[in-house]
Amino acid sequence: MSQTVHLDGNHLTLAQVAAVADGAAVALTDEARQCVERSREQVLRFLARGEVAYGITTGFGAFKDRIIPPQQIADLQHNLVRSHAAGVGPPLDERLTRATMLIRTNTLAKGYSGVRVIVLETLLQLLNRRVCPVVPAVGSLGASGDLAPLAHLALVLIGEGDALYQGEWLPGAEALARAGIAPLALEAKEGLALLNGTATTTALAVMAVLRAENVLRVADVSGALSLEALRGTTLAFDPRIHDVRPHPHQAACAANLRQLLAGSTLVRGYDPHDIQDPYSLRCMPQVHGAVRDAVAVARERVTVELNAATDNPLIFEQGGEPMVLSGGNFHAEPIGLVMDYVALALADLGNISERRIASLMDACCSRGLPAFLTRHGGVESGLMIAHYTAAALASENKVWAHPATVDTIPTSANMEDHVSMATTAAHHCHRVLDNVERILAIELLCAAQGIDFRRELIGETARLGQGTRIVYEQARQAVPFLEHDAPLAGRIELLTRLICGGDLALPPLEEGQE
Repeated sequence: MSQTVHLDGNHLTLAQVAAVADGAAVALTDEARQCVERSREQVLRFLARGEVAYGITTGFGAFKDRIIPPQQIADLQHNLVRSHAAGVGPPLDERLTRATMLIRTNTLAKGYSGVRVIVLETLLQLLNRRVCPVVPAVGSLGASGDLAPLAHLALVLIGEGDALYQGEWLPGAEALARAGIAPLALEAKEGLALLNGTATTTALAVMAVLRAENVLRVADVSGALSLEALRGTTLAFDPRIHDVRPHPHQAACAANLRQLLAGSTLVRGYDPHDIQDPYSLRCMPQVHGAVRDAVAVARERVTVELNAATDNPLIFEQGGEPMVLSGGNFHAEPIGLVMDYVALALADLGNISERRIASLMDACCSRGLPAFLTRHGGVESGLMIAHYTAAALASENKVWAHPATVDTIPTSANMEDHVSMATTAAHHCHRVLDNVERILAIELLCAAQGIDFRRELIGETARLGQGTRIVYEQARQAVPFLEHDAPLAGRIELLTRLICGGDLALPPLEEGQE
């Protein structure tokens, strides 16, 4: 990719994280270099004074009272990286690992971590030359930093661990050699600075927010298509209704639905014999809008975290003298809570989509559509079991939406006596997203089938809305009308890939968004 993202520690965006995850190059600004150099000078001055500072001249965690002699400070940093590389499970995918490296580099670029510029330059070499450390997904408690995953990343920086290079899984030293990168010899504070932060959790959160925003756009259009297939009414989206309950995202969702459905002849107007629709159609602005609220909060929190100093200790200057302050910015509670919030909200987005699918299946609810959307009911089952799959996914989400942050297990001899479990929350959020993307794919499959039958019932005057028509046509290019029973799994996966690839013609959630 030709785009280069310039890091200054203060202005990294979610869109830039996604660009680097996809291969964009990265560089440090001159201002960031100067900040990092000043911070390193403070560490050197502090070491020269021989004072005690956590993680610089002491051990870690419960070993905070063990003073390390100067000749063993480099060993301290290397041993920290090696001992903390205790992650398990399948590795993070390359995009998430690249996002993690970028976020950690941006944190160090703020100039409060006391590392040398070469540490940041080596991280950027890994990114720009496509060396991807193999980082097991499981092991972080979301407090004291993402210690285990970041240790596996740091192992490759010092020529150990494992990495992917040009599609091959290699020992870290060999991957560096092939890419022409010299391994780092860590000095005071540098191993701790690489490990002590929320970069992995934040990378997961960035990708979750971006996926969630895409899912919200899809949910509006899949719901609008279902409304047309079910001959629902747009009266519930009248702006006057939403003006008197002024939740901004609710009103924005209603406006989006009106835009998507503008010009449709499949929807019905006022009918005294059929005044209103079930909640899953009528309350889309209220439900989808509330989910938008959750995702918007998460975007705000994650943007702050992208540009935060999450190391410990942090290096400051006071009255011309270096100052080392120990705190807890590595505690990922702000990210863990919003990941739990988003997972819960997205699970409900899947719930309401599943209810629309159920209405499409049920001849008693679908206003004239054939049961299970097949012409040959009895001898054929139509889309019956697609709904079963959606119900299974929605039910599974009720497990993944259980908040991870309500749990904590004390570690490090009770020194780390409250942890956030934020990384687990972020992983759970991704599992919910996996399921909701497939539920929405099933809704697109069923809504398109229902629309084809509805068009037959209405005849030549049948016309989709200005927004729904485009997405319907895209869905039909991927998956044609089902005239007779056939395996549905492949069709669901085709539509899921269409959703996940961001290829659907969807309006943005709101003006001014990245």
